[in-house]
Amino acid sequence: MPPKLRRRRRTIVSTSALTAVLAAAAMSPAAVAAPPATGPSAFATAPTGSPVTTEGTLPDGAAWRADVPADWNGKLVLFAHGFRPGPANPAWDNGFAPTASELVRRGYAVASSSYATTGWAFGTAAQDQLDTLAAFGERFGDPGRVIAVGRSMGGLVTSMMAEIPESGIDGAVSTCGLVGGGVSLNNYQLDAAYAAAELLLPGQDIQLTGFTAPEQSTATIGSLKAALQQANKSAEGRARIALVAALLNTPTELDGVDVDNPEALAAAQAKLVLDSLPTVIERRYTIVNAAGGDSGWTAGVDYSKVLRSSGQRRQVEQMYSVAGLNLSKDLSTLTANADIAPGQDGLDWMHRTSTPTGELQVPLLTTHTTVDLLAPVEFQEEYAETIRHAGKNSLLRQAFVDRAGHCNFTVAENIAAIEAMNQRLETGNWGAVATTSNLQRTATSLGLDGANFVEFRPDEFINDRDWTPIS
Repeated sequence: MPPKLRRRRRTIVSTSALTAVLAAAAMSPAAVAAPPATGPSAFATAPTGSPVTTEGTLPDGAAWRADVPADWNGKLVLFAHGFRPGPANPAWDNGFAPTASELVRRGYAVASSSYATTGWAFGTAAQDQLDTLAAFGERFGDPGRVIAVGRSMGGLVTSMMAEIPESGIDGAVSTCGLVGGGVSLNNYQLDAAYAAAELLLPGQDIQLTGFTAPEQSTATIGSLKAALQQANKSAEGRARIALVAALLNTPTELDGVDVDNPEALAAAQAKLVLDSLPTVIERRYTIVNAAGGDSGWTAGVDYSKVLRSSGQRRQVEQMYSVAGLNLSKDLSTLTANADIAPGQDGLDWMHRTSTPTGELQVPLLTTHTTVDLLAPVEFQEEYAETIRHAGKNSLLRQAFVDRAGHCNFTVAENIAAIEAMNQRLETGNWGAVATTSNLQRTATSLGLDGANFVEFRPDEFINDRDWTPIS
Protein backbone atom coordinates (compact mmCIF):
# COMPACT_ATOMS: atom_id res chain seq x y z
CA MET A 1 0.00 0.00 0.00
CA PRO A 2 1.50 3.40 -0.93
CA PRO A 3 2.04 5.93 1.84
CA LYS A 4 -0.89 8.18 2.68
CA LEU A 5 -0.57 11.76 1.54
CA ARG A 6 -0.11 14.58 3.99
CA ARG A 7 -2.42 17.51 3.85
CA ARG A 8 -1.82 20.42 1.98
CA ARG A 9 41.08 16.25 -10.32
CA ARG A 10 40.49 12.87 -8.57
CA THR A 11 41.96 12.39 -5.12
CA ILE A 12 43.46 8.92 -4.56
CA VAL A 13 42.63 7.32 -1.23
CA SER A 14 44.12 4.53 0.87
CA THR A 15 42.95 0.98 1.38
CA SER A 16 43.67 1.38 5.10
CA ALA A 17 41.32 4.36 5.28
CA LEU A 18 38.63 2.43 3.44
CA THR A 19 39.09 -0.53 5.76
CA ALA A 20 38.74 1.73 8.78
CA VAL A 21 35.52 3.19 7.39
CA LEU A 22 34.14 -0.27 6.72
CA ALA A 23 35.04 -1.41 10.23
CA ALA A 24 33.16 1.58 11.63
CA ALA A 25 30.19 0.64 9.47
CA ALA A 26 30.16 -2.89 10.82
CA MET A 27 30.12 -1.59 14.40
CA SER A 28 27.63 1.22 13.85
CA PRO A 29 25.85 1.16 10.48
CA ALA A 30 23.71 4.14 11.40
CA ALA A 31 26.73 6.41 11.65
CA VAL A 32 29.41 5.01 9.37
CA ALA A 33 31.75 7.97 9.49
CA ALA A 34 32.50 9.93 12.64
CA PRO A 35 30.48 13.17 12.64
CA PRO A 36 32.61 15.99 11.23
CA ALA A 37 33.57 18.74 13.65
CA THR A 38 31.73 22.02 13.28
CA GLY A 39 33.11 25.52 13.57
CA PRO A 40 31.88 29.09 13.56
CA SER A 41 29.94 30.16 10.50
CA ALA A 42 30.63 33.29 8.52
CA PHE A 43 26.89 33.94 8.32
CA ALA A 44 25.14 35.40 11.34
CA THR A 45 21.75 33.79 10.79
CA ALA A 46 21.30 32.14 14.19
CA PRO A 47 18.43 33.35 16.39
CA THR A 48 18.91 34.31 20.00
CA GLY A 49 17.58 31.79 22.49
CA SER A 50 17.52 28.03 22.75
CA PRO A 51 15.70 25.85 20.22
CA VAL A 52 12.61 23.96 21.25
CA THR A 53 12.92 20.18 21.16
CA THR A 54 9.71 18.19 20.83
CA GLU A 55 9.39 14.41 20.85
CA GLY A 56 6.50 12.09 20.25
CA THR A 57 5.28 8.69 19.11
CA LEU A 58 3.56 7.92 15.82
CA PRO A 59 0.54 5.58 15.53
CA ASP A 60 2.73 2.62 14.48
CA GLY A 61 5.10 3.09 17.40
CA ALA A 62 7.85 4.98 15.62
CA ALA A 63 9.42 7.81 17.60
CA TRP A 64 9.79 11.30 16.17
CA ARG A 65 11.67 14.41 17.21
CA ALA A 66 11.85 18.00 16.04
CA ASP A 67 14.24 20.82 16.91
CA VAL A 68 12.84 24.27 16.17
CA PRO A 69 14.87 27.48 16.64
CA ALA A 70 13.45 30.37 18.63
CA ASP A 71 13.29 32.48 15.48
CA TRP A 72 12.22 29.80 13.02
CA ASN A 73 12.42 30.81 9.35
CA GLY A 74 9.45 28.62 8.42
CA LYS A 75 11.56 26.03 6.60
CA LEU A 76 11.75 22.41 7.69
CA VAL A 77 14.39 19.78 6.90
CA LEU A 78 12.76 16.35 7.21
CA PHE A 79 15.62 13.91 7.77
CA ALA A 80 15.56 10.15 6.97
CA HIS A 81 18.24 8.06 8.70
CA GLY A 82 20.12 5.09 7.28
CA PHE A 83 20.21 1.37 8.03
CA ARG A 84 20.16 0.35 11.69
CA PRO A 85 20.62 -3.24 12.83
CA GLY A 86 18.89 -2.63 16.18
CA PRO A 87 17.95 -2.94 18.89
CA ALA A 88 18.59 0.78 19.47
CA ASN A 89 16.28 2.86 17.28
CA PRO A 90 16.20 6.53 18.31
CA ALA A 91 14.41 9.27 16.42
CA TRP A 92 17.59 11.39 16.26
CA ASP A 93 20.60 10.34 14.18
CA ASN A 94 24.07 10.91 15.62
CA GLY A 95 25.71 10.96 12.21
CA PHE A 96 23.50 13.82 11.03
CA ALA A 97 23.48 15.66 14.38
CA PRO A 98 26.31 18.13 13.56
CA THR A 99 24.53 19.11 10.34
CA ALA A 100 21.20 19.34 12.15
CA SER A 101 22.72 21.64 14.77
CA GLU A 102 24.08 23.94 12.08
CA LEU A 103 20.74 23.98 10.27
CA VAL A 104 18.95 24.95 13.48
CA ARG A 105 21.56 27.63 14.11
CA ARG A 106 20.78 29.00 10.65
CA GLY A 107 17.04 29.16 11.35
CA TYR A 108 15.80 25.86 9.93
CA ALA A 109 13.69 23.41 11.89
CA VAL A 110 14.80 19.77 11.68
CA ALA A 111 12.54 16.76 12.22
CA SER A 112 13.13 13.03 11.92
CA SER A 113 11.64 9.67 12.84
CA SER A 114 13.00 6.33 13.98
CA TYR A 115 10.83 4.23 11.60
CA ALA A 116 8.67 1.57 13.19
CA THR A 117 11.30 -1.15 12.76
CA THR A 118 15.07 -1.45 12.47
CA GLY A 119 16.84 -3.12 9.57
CA TRP A 120 15.40 -2.75 6.05
CA ALA A 121 12.49 -0.60 7.25
CA PHE A 122 10.81 0.20 3.93
CA GLY A 123 7.50 -1.28 5.04
CA THR A 124 6.81 1.92 6.99
CA ALA A 125 9.75 4.31 6.51
CA ALA A 126 8.20 6.69 3.97
CA GLN A 127 4.91 6.77 5.87
CA ASP A 128 6.73 7.35 9.17
CA GLN A 129 8.45 10.36 7.61
CA LEU A 130 5.18 11.78 6.30
CA ASP A 131 3.47 11.12 9.63
CA THR A 132 6.35 12.96 11.33
CA LEU A 133 5.67 15.86 8.98
CA ALA A 134 1.99 15.81 9.95
CA ALA A 135 2.85 15.64 13.67
CA PHE A 136 5.23 18.56 13.24
CA GLY A 137 2.48 20.57 11.55
CA GLU A 138 0.05 19.88 14.38
CA ARG A 139 2.60 21.09 16.94
CA PHE A 140 4.18 24.05 15.12
CA GLY A 141 1.93 24.76 12.15
CA ASP A 142 2.56 23.80 8.55
CA PRO A 143 6.04 24.85 7.42
CA GLY A 144 6.33 27.18 4.47
CA ARG A 145 8.87 24.90 2.81
CA VAL A 146 9.81 21.25 3.39
CA ILE A 147 13.09 19.79 2.16
CA ALA A 148 13.39 16.04 2.66
CA VAL A 149 16.98 14.90 3.30
CA GLY A 150 18.20 11.33 3.69
CA ARG A 151 21.46 9.44 3.99
CA SER A 152 22.36 5.91 2.88
CA MET A 153 19.20 3.78 3.16
CA GLY A 154 17.45 7.00 4.14
CA GLY A 155 18.64 8.51 0.87
CA LEU A 156 16.58 5.86 -0.90
CA VAL A 157 13.65 6.51 1.45
CA THR A 158 13.85 10.19 0.51
CA SER A 159 14.04 9.39 -3.21
CA MET A 160 10.96 7.20 -2.90
CA MET A 161 9.12 9.99 -1.06
CA ALA A 162 10.00 12.38 -3.88
CA GLU A 163 7.87 10.21 -6.19
CA ILE A 164 4.70 10.50 -4.07
CA PRO A 165 2.24 13.05 -5.52
CA GLU A 166 1.18 15.83 -3.13
CA SER A 167 3.21 14.35 -0.30
CA GLY A 168 3.83 17.70 1.36
CA ILE A 169 7.55 17.84 0.59
CA ASP A 170 8.75 20.54 -1.79
CA GLY A 171 12.22 19.25 -2.67
CA ALA A 172 14.61 16.49 -1.72
CA VAL A 173 18.33 15.93 -1.11
CA SER A 174 19.54 12.32 -1.18
CA THR A 175 23.03 11.86 0.26
CA CYS A 176 25.06 8.65 -0.25
CA GLY A 177 21.74 7.04 -1.15
CA LEU A 178 21.10 3.45 -2.16
CA VAL A 179 19.29 4.97 -5.11
CA GLY A 180 19.91 2.02 -7.42
CA GLY A 181 17.11 0.43 -5.38
CA GLY A 182 16.85 -2.60 -3.15
CA VAL A 183 16.74 -5.17 -5.94
CA SER A 184 19.93 -3.86 -7.53
CA LEU A 185 21.56 -3.75 -4.09
CA ASN A 186 20.78 -7.41 -3.57
CA ASN A 187 21.90 -8.40 -7.05
CA TYR A 188 25.27 -6.67 -7.16
CA GLN A 189 26.20 -8.16 -3.80
CA LEU A 190 24.92 -11.59 -4.86
CA ASP A 191 26.84 -11.47 -8.15
CA ALA A 192 30.11 -11.00 -6.28
CA ALA A 193 29.36 -13.67 -3.68
CA TYR A 194 28.24 -16.12 -6.36
CA ALA A 195 31.37 -15.56 -8.46
CA ALA A 196 33.60 -16.02 -5.41
CA ALA A 197 31.86 -19.25 -4.40
CA GLU A 198 31.69 -20.68 -7.92
CA LEU A 199 35.25 -19.90 -8.97
CA LEU A 200 37.14 -20.22 -5.69
CA LEU A 201 35.17 -23.10 -4.14
CA PRO A 202 34.09 -25.12 -7.18
CA GLY A 203 31.80 -28.05 -6.47
CA GLN A 204 31.04 -26.96 -2.92
CA ASP A 205 27.47 -26.27 -1.83
CA ILE A 206 27.67 -22.72 -0.48
CA GLN A 207 24.45 -21.05 0.68
CA LEU A 208 24.18 -17.55 -0.77
CA THR A 209 20.52 -16.61 -0.31
CA GLY A 210 17.60 -17.23 2.01
CA PHE A 211 19.24 -16.11 5.24
CA THR A 212 16.66 -15.16 7.87
CA ALA A 213 19.02 -14.77 10.85
CA PRO A 214 22.61 -13.50 11.09
CA GLU A 215 24.00 -16.79 12.35
CA GLN A 216 22.75 -18.56 9.20
CA SER A 217 25.39 -16.76 7.14
CA THR A 218 28.30 -17.58 9.49
CA ALA A 219 29.41 -20.69 7.62
CA THR A 220 29.14 -18.93 4.25
CA ILE A 221 31.20 -15.97 5.45
CA GLY A 222 33.85 -18.26 6.94
CA SER A 223 34.16 -20.29 3.74
CA LEU A 224 34.38 -17.26 1.48
CA LYS A 225 36.90 -15.50 3.73
CA ALA A 226 39.18 -18.53 3.72
CA ALA A 227 38.82 -18.93 -0.05
CA LEU A 228 39.61 -15.28 -0.73
CA GLN A 229 42.66 -15.36 1.54
CA GLN A 230 43.96 -18.49 -0.14
CA ALA A 231 43.25 -17.18 -3.64
CA ASN A 232 45.19 -14.00 -2.98
CA LYS A 233 48.38 -16.09 -2.72
CA SER A 234 48.42 -17.04 -6.41
CA ALA A 235 48.18 -15.26 -9.75
CA GLU A 236 45.21 -17.43 -10.71
CA GLY A 237 43.41 -16.57 -7.50
CA ARG A 238 44.07 -12.85 -7.79
CA ALA A 239 42.72 -12.88 -11.33
CA ARG A 240 39.47 -14.40 -10.13
CA ILE A 241 39.28 -11.97 -7.22
CA ALA A 242 39.63 -9.16 -9.78
CA LEU A 243 36.47 -10.48 -11.46
CA VAL A 244 34.70 -10.64 -8.09
CA ALA A 245 35.83 -7.07 -7.40
CA ALA A 246 34.42 -5.86 -10.71
CA LEU A 247 31.04 -7.46 -9.98
CA LEU A 248 31.09 -5.84 -6.51
CA ASN A 249 31.85 -2.40 -8.02
CA THR A 250 34.96 -2.21 -5.83
CA PRO A 251 36.87 1.11 -6.08
CA THR A 252 40.00 1.19 -8.25
CA GLU A 253 41.70 4.49 -7.36
CA LEU A 254 43.64 3.72 -4.20
CA ASP A 255 46.48 5.37 -2.34
CA GLY A 256 49.92 4.28 -3.44
CA VAL A 257 48.50 1.97 -6.11
CA ASP A 258 49.24 2.63 -9.77
CA VAL A 259 45.98 2.06 -11.67
CA ASP A 260 48.11 1.00 -14.64
CA ASN A 261 49.73 -1.79 -12.61
CA PRO A 262 47.16 -4.62 -12.73
CA GLU A 263 48.81 -6.81 -10.10
CA ALA A 264 49.20 -4.02 -7.56
CA LEU A 265 45.61 -2.92 -8.12
CA ALA A 266 44.35 -6.48 -7.85
CA ALA A 267 46.15 -6.99 -4.53
CA ALA A 268 44.62 -3.79 -3.13
CA GLN A 269 41.16 -4.66 -4.40
CA ALA A 270 41.45 -8.15 -2.92
CA LYS A 271 41.80 -6.60 0.52
CA LEU A 272 38.73 -4.46 -0.02
CA VAL A 273 36.71 -7.43 -1.24
CA LEU A 274 37.77 -9.42 1.81
CA ASP A 275 36.70 -6.56 4.07
CA SER A 276 33.39 -5.72 2.38
CA LEU A 277 31.86 -8.93 1.02
CA PRO A 278 31.39 -10.64 4.43
CA THR A 279 29.74 -7.47 5.77
CA VAL A 280 27.11 -7.29 3.05
CA ILE A 281 26.40 -11.02 3.24
CA GLU A 282 25.86 -10.82 7.00
CA ARG A 283 23.20 -8.11 6.55
CA ARG A 284 21.16 -9.82 3.84
CA TYR A 285 18.83 -11.44 6.36
CA THR A 286 17.30 -8.08 7.31
CA ILE A 287 16.12 -7.52 3.74
CA VAL A 288 14.86 -11.08 3.39
CA ASN A 289 12.82 -10.78 6.57
CA ALA A 290 11.37 -7.41 5.61
CA ALA A 291 10.43 -8.50 2.10
CA GLY A 292 9.15 -11.94 3.01
CA GLY A 293 11.66 -13.61 0.69
CA ASP A 294 14.95 -13.15 -1.11
CA SER A 295 14.73 -10.85 -4.12
CA GLY A 296 18.18 -11.52 -5.62
CA TRP A 297 18.87 -13.88 -8.48
CA THR A 298 21.55 -15.18 -10.84
CA ALA A 299 19.42 -17.40 -13.07
CA GLY A 300 19.43 -16.22 -16.67
CA VAL A 301 22.30 -13.76 -16.17
CA ASP A 302 24.93 -13.66 -18.93
CA TYR A 303 28.08 -12.82 -16.99
CA SER A 304 30.10 -12.22 -20.15
CA LYS A 305 27.64 -9.47 -21.04
CA VAL A 306 27.79 -8.10 -17.51
CA LEU A 307 31.57 -7.75 -17.59
CA ARG A 308 31.55 -6.15 -21.04
CA SER A 309 29.72 -3.18 -19.52
CA SER A 310 32.16 -2.79 -16.62
CA GLY A 311 34.68 0.02 -16.31
CA GLN A 312 36.95 -2.65 -14.76
CA ARG A 313 36.81 -5.00 -17.74
CA ARG A 314 40.36 -4.19 -18.87
CA GLN A 315 41.74 -4.78 -15.38
CA VAL A 316 40.11 -8.21 -15.22
CA GLU A 317 41.34 -9.12 -18.70
CA GLN A 318 44.90 -8.15 -17.83
CA MET A 319 44.89 -10.17 -14.62
CA TYR A 320 43.59 -13.25 -16.42
CA SER A 321 46.27 -12.78 -19.08
CA VAL A 322 49.02 -12.55 -16.44
CA ALA A 323 47.73 -15.72 -14.78
CA GLY A 324 47.35 -17.59 -18.06
CA LEU A 325 43.67 -18.24 -17.31
CA ASN A 326 40.81 -18.35 -19.79
CA LEU A 327 38.42 -15.55 -18.84
CA SER A 328 35.80 -16.63 -21.36
CA LYS A 329 35.75 -20.09 -19.81
CA ASP A 330 35.21 -18.73 -16.28
CA LEU A 331 32.46 -16.39 -17.47
CA SER A 332 30.80 -19.25 -19.32
CA THR A 333 30.98 -21.34 -16.15
CA LEU A 334 29.30 -18.58 -14.16
CA THR A 335 26.56 -18.22 -16.76
CA ALA A 336 25.97 -21.94 -17.12
CA ASN A 337 25.73 -22.63 -13.38
CA ALA A 338 23.68 -19.57 -12.46
CA ASP A 339 20.46 -21.03 -11.10
CA ILE A 340 19.43 -18.88 -8.13
CA ALA A 341 15.87 -17.61 -8.60
CA PRO A 342 14.20 -14.90 -6.52
CA GLY A 343 11.23 -15.46 -4.28
CA GLN A 344 8.36 -13.84 -6.15
CA ASP A 345 6.75 -12.38 -3.02
CA GLY A 346 10.05 -10.87 -1.90
CA LEU A 347 10.77 -9.48 -5.34
CA ASP A 348 7.31 -7.95 -5.64
CA TRP A 349 7.66 -6.32 -2.20
CA MET A 350 11.06 -4.89 -3.06
CA HIS A 351 9.80 -3.46 -6.34
CA ARG A 352 6.81 -1.95 -4.57
CA THR A 353 8.58 -0.43 -1.57
CA SER A 354 12.30 -0.11 -2.31
CA THR A 355 12.83 0.50 -6.02
CA PRO A 356 12.58 3.98 -7.59
CA THR A 357 10.44 4.36 -10.70
CA GLY A 358 12.01 7.70 -11.61
CA GLU A 359 8.63 9.45 -11.53
CA LEU A 360 9.86 12.45 -9.55
CA GLN A 361 7.21 14.88 -8.34
CA VAL A 362 9.62 17.43 -6.85
CA PRO A 363 13.20 18.57 -7.56
CA LEU A 364 15.88 16.27 -6.19
CA LEU A 365 19.61 16.74 -5.66
CA THR A 366 21.84 13.75 -4.95
CA THR A 367 25.33 13.86 -3.44
CA HIS A 368 27.77 10.96 -3.31
CA THR A 369 31.41 10.41 -2.44
CA THR A 370 33.49 9.15 -5.34
CA VAL A 371 34.76 6.12 -3.39
CA ASP A 372 32.07 4.26 -1.45
CA LEU A 373 32.32 0.58 -0.50
CA LEU A 374 28.78 0.20 0.84
CA ALA A 375 26.79 2.23 -1.70
CA PRO A 376 28.77 2.17 -4.96
CA VAL A 377 28.93 5.51 -6.73
CA GLU A 378 27.79 3.63 -9.85
CA PHE A 379 24.32 3.63 -8.26
CA GLN A 380 24.13 7.27 -9.33
CA GLU A 381 24.52 6.30 -13.01
CA GLU A 382 21.69 3.78 -12.64
CA TYR A 383 19.45 6.30 -10.87
CA ALA A 384 19.99 8.98 -13.50
CA GLU A 385 19.10 6.45 -16.18
CA THR A 386 15.89 5.49 -14.35
CA ILE A 387 14.83 9.12 -14.06
CA ARG A 388 15.75 9.85 -17.66
CA HIS A 389 13.58 6.95 -18.87
CA ALA A 390 10.71 8.36 -16.82
CA GLY A 391 11.13 11.72 -18.56
CA LYS A 392 11.86 13.54 -15.29
CA ASN A 393 15.54 14.35 -15.75
CA SER A 394 14.88 18.10 -15.60
CA LEU A 395 14.07 17.63 -11.90
CA LEU A 396 17.34 15.86 -11.07
CA ARG A 397 20.79 17.20 -10.34
CA GLN A 398 23.74 15.11 -9.11
CA ALA A 399 26.88 16.24 -7.28
CA PHE A 400 29.99 14.38 -6.20
CA VAL A 401 32.51 14.80 -3.39
CA ASP A 402 36.06 13.57 -3.96
CA ARG A 403 36.52 11.52 -0.80
CA ALA A 404 36.47 7.94 0.41
CA GLY A 405 33.86 6.60 2.79
CA HIS A 406 30.16 5.91 2.98
CA CYS A 407 28.27 9.11 3.85
CA ASN A 408 31.61 10.75 4.60
CA PHE A 409 30.50 14.34 4.01
CA THR A 410 31.47 17.47 5.87
CA VAL A 411 28.81 19.62 7.51
CA ALA A 412 29.62 22.32 4.96
CA GLU A 413 28.92 19.97 2.05
CA ASN A 414 25.58 18.95 3.54
CA ILE A 415 24.57 22.55 4.19
CA ALA A 416 25.61 23.61 0.68
CA ALA A 417 23.43 20.88 -0.86
CA ILE A 418 20.42 21.85 1.27
CA GLU A 419 20.90 25.55 0.51
CA ALA A 420 21.14 24.70 -3.19
CA MET A 421 17.77 22.98 -2.99
CA ASN A 422 16.38 25.92 -1.07
CA GLN A 423 17.50 28.24 -3.87
CA ARG A 424 16.04 25.91 -6.50
CA LEU A 425 12.68 26.11 -4.75
CA GLU A 426 13.00 29.86 -4.26
CA THR A 427 13.64 30.61 -7.94
CA GLY A 428 11.75 27.78 -9.59
CA ASN A 429 14.73 26.71 -11.71
CA TRP A 430 18.12 25.14 -11.25
CA GLY A 431 20.23 27.73 -13.01
CA ALA A 432 23.79 27.24 -11.80
CA VAL A 433 22.81 26.56 -8.19
CA ALA A 434 23.77 22.87 -8.18
CA THR A 435 26.87 23.05 -10.34
CA THR A 436 30.11 21.75 -8.86
CA SER A 437 31.68 25.20 -8.77
CA ASN A 438 28.71 26.81 -7.07
CA LEU A 439 28.35 24.05 -4.47
CA GLN A 440 32.07 24.25 -3.72
CA ARG A 441 31.96 28.02 -3.44
CA THR A 442 28.95 27.95 -1.14
CA ALA A 443 30.40 25.23 1.08
CA THR A 444 33.79 26.87 1.51
CA SER A 445 32.22 30.26 2.20
CA LEU A 446 30.50 28.85 5.29
CA GLY A 447 33.73 28.79 7.30
CA LEU A 448 32.93 25.34 8.65
CA ASP A 449 34.86 22.14 7.98
CA GLY A 450 35.79 22.37 4.31
CA ALA A 451 34.49 20.85 1.09
CA ASN A 452 35.70 18.92 -1.93
CA PHE A 453 32.98 18.90 -4.60
CA VAL A 454 34.41 17.67 -7.89
CA GLU A 455 33.35 17.08 -11.48
CA PHE A 456 32.83 13.34 -11.81
CA ARG A 457 31.05 10.86 -14.03
CA PRO A 458 30.42 7.42 -12.52
CA ASP A 459 30.92 4.25 -14.51
CA GLU A 460 28.06 2.05 -15.65
CA PHE A 461 26.25 0.14 -12.93
CA ILE A 462 26.56 -3.34 -14.42
CA ASN A 463 24.29 -5.39 -12.16
CA ASP A 464 20.88 -4.02 -13.13
CA ARG A 465 18.47 -6.48 -14.73
CA ASP A 466 14.86 -7.55 -15.01
CA TRP A 467 13.64 -10.90 -13.79
CA THR A 468 12.23 -13.21 -16.42
CA PRO A 469 10.94 -16.51 -15.01
CA ILE A 470 12.72 -19.45 -16.62
CA SER A 471 10.40 -22.20 -17.76
